[in-house]
Amino acid sequence: MNASKRPQVLIVEDDLALQKQIKWSLDRFDSVTAHDRDTALAHFRRAAAPVVTMDLGLPPDADSVSEGFALLEALLALDPAVKVIVLSGQSDRSNACRAVELGAYDFLAKPLEADLLNMTVERALRVYELQAENARLRELAPSEALAGLITRDEAMLKVCRTIEKVARSSATVMLLGESGTGKEVLAQGVHLASRRSGKFVAINCAAIPDALLESELFGYEKGAFTGAAKTTPGRIETANGGTLFLDEIGDLPGPLQAKLLRFLQERKIERLGGRQEIAVDVRVVCATHQDLAALIKEARFREDLYYRLAEIVVTIPPLRERRGDALLLAHAFLKRSADEQRSSLRFSEDALAAIERHAWPGNVRQLLNVVKRAAIMADGSRVGRDDLGLATDDSAPAAAESFDLRTVRDAAERAAVVRALAHANGNIAKASELLGVSRPTLYDLMNRLSIRTSS
Repeated sequence: MNASKRPQVLIVEDDLALQKQIKWSLDRFDSVTAHDRDTALAHFRRAAAPVVTMDLGLPPDADSVSEGFALLEALLALDPAVKVIVLSGQSDRSNACRAVELGAYDFLAKPLEADLLNMTVERALRVYELQAENARLRELAPSEALAGLITRDEAMLKVCRTIEKVARSSATVMLLGESGTGKEVLAQGVHLASRRSGKFVAINCAAIPDALLESELFGYEKGAFTGAAKTTPGRIETANGGTLFLDEIGDLPGPLQAKLLRFLQERKIERLGGRQEIAVDVRVVCATHQDLAALIKEARFREDLYYRLAEIVVTIPPLRERRGDALLLAHAFLKRSADEQRSSLRFSEDALAAIERHAWPGNVRQLLNVVKRAAIMADGSRVGRDDLGLATDDSAPAAAESFDLRTVRDAAERAAVVRALAHANGNIAKASELLGVSRPTLYDLMNRLSIRTSS
């Protein structure tokens, strides 16, 4: 909440003397006053104050509570999160209780005690800010469909939000990124978030010989070729009603590129040896680590197919660019491996430093394999640097610098907090010790920087 841009408290009171008294009592807050429903709503629409104090008896019928309840309903309709504090006389206590039942935050009896009023407004403002922060963090957090993805990195969280946005559409999604960055995990996330009833079917276009790939994708009729003893549906047909994931699409042979393009245009296939067209309802997600633009220039990938596949393009950052994620993932992988081996396994400090400094050219897949091996080879309850078998690599490129002091400070604070949380495996007490701040200070930093406490 920026106090210099809009008021934090709206005071609605028709008694001008009491109105001034309330304003003086709340001199620690920026405030604006109104004496009736129309003026109050005009101020609220313009400034959207998070906290409102109001009397139920307002003109033109100050002896009745009808105007007050009408204002309360209107305020809550405009912003259900607004905190309305009803100021009532002793005889209005039942109406004040009714107001709370309708959604008011609290009520205070007149005559007002300045300290109690300040405390109530301060508490209401804090609750409003916490609820707003929780809502913002829920938006930042990956959905259940991406629960398998572990990250605190801003760029990866942005990728997650993009996946969630496009999942409900029928658009074809292309995932670009180095090998081992988690493209299949994100493809499965697209499928789960789309709520499609069919299967998630994956095929690696680089792992199957060209001669077999066509029959794998499109299926074949009995007798279509030597050894075709029965009619067999292909991967596309198997994915009907679901999602087809084409991994390493850049390795798809030229003839199959034309056939896949026709399927994407017509949404119909013909099995090998067949003459009947089969309609298929399938969501297509593809992925590659290759530079498709370069392949198009070399006439190794069809440009028209690229535009069919690339309706939505999502670029996944490599692990070396995902601040704090290497440690976060390493802790999670060790816990998983330790459950299978020795539940007491922990990383030593030099192991954590080595993981943090390594460039991870093989990305998440390499990290997983390194941690699995270390969990098997480690003696005792600690995984040391030697168990990891990593050479220190300080060659990761530095981020572009900014001259804006606020940006630099926020980036530095965020980097330090994320590193400390990753180093401490999410333990707030230990992270606050590493940062040299109190736990409340760390919580405030995490709230301000939108850093989640869980993976």
